Amino acid sequence: MSFRLQPAPPARPNRCQLFGPGSRPAIFDKMAASAADVVNLDLEDAVAPDDKPAARANIIAATHDIDWNTKVLSVRINGLDTPWWYRDVVDLLEQAGPRLDQIMIPKVGCAADIYAVDALVTAIEAATGREKPISFEVIIESAAGIVNVNEIAAASPRLVAMSLGAADFAASMGMATTGIGGTQEDYYMLHDGARHWSDPWHWAQAAIVAACRTHGVLPVDGPFGDFSDDEGFRAQARRSATLGMVGKWAIHPRQVALSNEIFTPSEAAVAEAREILDAMEAAKARGEGAAVYKGRLVDIASIRQAEVIVRQAEMITDR
Repeated sequence: MSFRLQPAPPARPNRCQLFGPGSRPAIFDKMAASAADVVNLDLEDAVAPDDKPAARANIIAATHDIDWNTKVLSVRINGLDTPWWYRDVVDLLEQAGPRLDQIMIPKVGCAADIYAVDALVTAIEAATGREKPISFEVIIESAAGIVNVNEIAAASPRLVAMSLGAADFAASMGMATTGIGGTQEDYYMLHDGARHWSDPWHWAQAAIVAACRTHGVLPVDGPFGDFSDDEGFRAQARRSATLGMVGKWAIHPRQVALSNEIFTPSEAAVAEAREILDAMEAAKARGEGAAVYKGRLVDIASIRQAEVIVRQAEMITDR
């Protein structure tokens, strides 16, 4: 391993990020009462242009008036290619209450995009005396974003999470699909005349996970468009969890429980992880560098894997 160790990501549960438009304040209380770890109030795609000023005001009021409990409260601003993003940042940082935790920056294509928002946020924090620094999360939604994903992940110490935005990413790549996440009907191979579907998002997700893990950022799976397809959601979430992602978006309340289900380690998995750690402790006491657990070899790499599971379970319990 390189002597430049990977920094640890933020120690917080991020199993589910529940999205809701800022133009619908009637649903804010329900979002606050949900089981999501992160709430994303949206000023971007879910809000019509004429409704954006009112949506911004709704969200600012919600940072003062609603009890968000232990949730991370994040606001998705408009993209840097629009005339709205700077006012989103200025009004949020100058008028929102201290409960605002995070800003989500969409359609990030390069590190300079993060620098631009960071400079504005830093200036406003200094001018207003805001005590809690605002953190960032970003969405990779373009060919440029995935090409520059490593430099984006390293762009700012404010950056804590990164997601793949499947729909805009597919459009930027010229992909022949209108699906948002999940298996695509025409992305298959033939073997003995039978179709075998693979995952068209896999390579982009793997690139995001690698960049995030290199720079101490949480990798999060994005939206699954068909909210009536529970098993399709579960399948996508399981693939993402296997790759190393820590959670997934919910674009409908019914997806919150599904996401929490997949990204919460099972009791059996936690018990096995603890047994592996105990087996290695016993091996170390005997002066051995490896142990046999249930007929398979476990070593220092196994410890790291087990520690990830145990830490995740403990974070969820502590929350």
